[in-house]
This record gives sequence, C-alpha cells and structure tokens, in this order.
Amino acid sequence: MRYRADLPTDPGIGSILIIKWSAMGDVIIATALFEDIVRAFPDREIHLDTQPAWRDLLFAHDPRFQRILAVDWRDRHRRLHQMRTWLRQVREGNYDLVIDLQCNDRSRLLLSLLGLSGRRIRYRLGNRRQLPYNLAPEELPRPAHTIARGRAALEAGGIPATTPRPVLHIPERHRARAQTFMEHHGLAPGGYVIFLPGCNVHGHLKRWGAARYAMLANQLHREGLERIVLIGGPDEMDECQRIAQQCGPWLVNLAGQTEILDIPPLCEPARFIVANDTGTAHLAAATSTPMTVLCGPTDPRRVKPLGDNVTALQAELPCVNCYRKTCSHHSCMMMLTPARVLKHLRETARSRARA
Repeated sequence: MRYRADLPTDPGIGSILIIKWSAMGDVIIATALFEDIVRAFPDREIHLDTQPAWRDLLFAHDPRFQRILAVDWRDRHRRLHQMRTWLRQVREGNYDLVIDLQCNDRSRLLLSLLGLSGRRIRYRLGNRRQLPYNLAPEELPRPAHTIARGRAALEAGGIPATTPRPVLHIPERHRARAQTFMEHHGLAPGGYVIFLPGCNVHGHLKRWGAARYAMLANQLHREGLERIVLIGGPDEMDECQRIAQQCGPWLVNLAGQTEILDIPPLCEPARFIVANDTGTAHLAAATSTPMTVLCGPTDPRRVKPLGDNVTALQAELPCVNCYRKTCSHHSCMMMLTPARVLKHLRETARSRARA
C-alpha cells in the first residue's frame, strides 16, 4: 500500500475534513497543524470535526473553516445515534481528503464504516500505517509528543509542517476585554507576570501548590515586579484564593472572571508566565511570551505546550511521569522549591537575552 503522496499539488482535492476531538490542550496544540493545512491548500473548502465545547469556545469565529462538525461523544448511552449522525454528516461533505489528527479506535472505526457504506474517501491520512489510512508516516519512537506525531502525518502527505506555536483567531471582543482588565488593574506591558496555578479537579497532583506559588509571588514582588496576575477557571478559584490570601494587594486575582479567549491577549504583554500542566498553559502558548511549565506526574516530552518560548521544569526522581491520580508524598512537586523555580526563571531570562 502506498503511504506517501504530495497532496498540495493534486488539483483534484477540493474539500478537506480535519478530525480532532480530544482534550482542550491537545486541540490547541493541533491548531498549529490546522494552520499548516490551510496554508498548503489555499482556496480549498476545509471543515473541522471537533467537540461541541471546542467549537463554541475556540472556533466559533475562526475564518479558516467553512464548516464545523461537532458530535458530542461524551454521552456513552447514545453511541449508535452519534455514529449515525457522524456518518451522515461526513457522507454529505463529499470529502476528497480526510486528515485524522485524532487517530484513535473510534476515528479508525468510523472511517472504516464510512468506506463500507459506499463512501470511500480518496485520501485518508493518519499517523499509523494501518487501515483505514492510505497515507501515514513510519512509526515514531515513543514517547512522542502529539505535535511530533501530527507533523509526521502531514509530512507523509507532502504538507509542510512548520508553524512553531498554536494559532488561535481572537475576536476583537476578547481583545477589548483583556484591555479593560489591564487598565482596571494597572497592568503595564512587561510590568506583570501571569501564574496559571490550577488544573482540572481530577488531576490535582499536577498542581504545584498554593503555598509555593505564593512564596514565588512574594519573592518576585520583593525584587521589584509590580504585579502578579492569577488566571483560572471556576474549579480553580479556591486554589487562586489561597494564593491571594498569602500575598499583598499587588496581586491581581482574575480567577473565574476571564473567558477562554481573553487569556491569550492577557498573556501576550506579560513579562513571563509560570504554569502547571493545564489546558490554559496551551492557550498561553499561542503567544510569544516566555513560559515555564512545572511538571511532576506527567511527562514533559508528551505534555509541554508548543513553542520555543516554553520550557518545562521537573524534579529528577525515579517516580516522575507516573500519571497517578493519588500519591502519599507528592515529592515530584515538593522538590520543585520556589528557589529552584526562581533560579530557572533567571537562567531562562539570561539565555533569551544572550540569544
């Protein structure tokens, strides 16, 4: 079976479907690949198949896509209905090329069923050399970052994969909201840093901890930094409040106040960002602002946000990358002391200055 082609030179490709469901962080990373695809196929009809939440929060006003398909796969009791809906929508799209950036059992099954139903798509690009794909790269060494797998897949189709960081289209409404926050709290460009100290409630071991963030914030303020800004979602408000209680009025707590697409324009003028392994860190990576991500139970080779402005810091322990949901000691985060993080931030700043 042929597994490579030069797709952008094929004039017969008029309509393209990109599949990417997954968690928010992975979808945001994939926006760099979306950009590569759009650049490789100018003036073609490009549709995105994603989850309803990401359609509404991230792509509702994205000009790159003429249509967004969104089947909600979270309801396990409606699988047959969901599959029928998906198959109907994709058959109606009459696509010449499907680029499967999800590449899991469900997407492979659906594409196989689509072929069996009589609607065989000419080019089916994935990241594994197996059915239903007829375009795919050779197997990558593991562990491989999701962007490495995606780029390898695109290159197997002759699509240059060069976009260095996520690309999100921010409506003017969100830029205006970010500007209002900055003016209200006295946030001057380059005069504040952003902390992203939360994560979802099921991954609490990925949190560095309120006490450590507060110690780092106080030390940065003593060294002359005017403002520290906390950003988090509704389930991270308690964590941000614990940090705020240990700091002074110079700390700005925006937890629960921002919308998803407010975050990149707030991060762009910041001096730097410190974050846990969390979805909002991937949002912040859509900017060029230097960011340090603190990793403990998760593997930075797999989870680090995309961009050469992003560094990951992790303790050297035999139990790191365990991906556990419970732990009796949490040593991987305890060993990342505020002093060690501050040293890393200084070294990173000096390295960037030399560059």
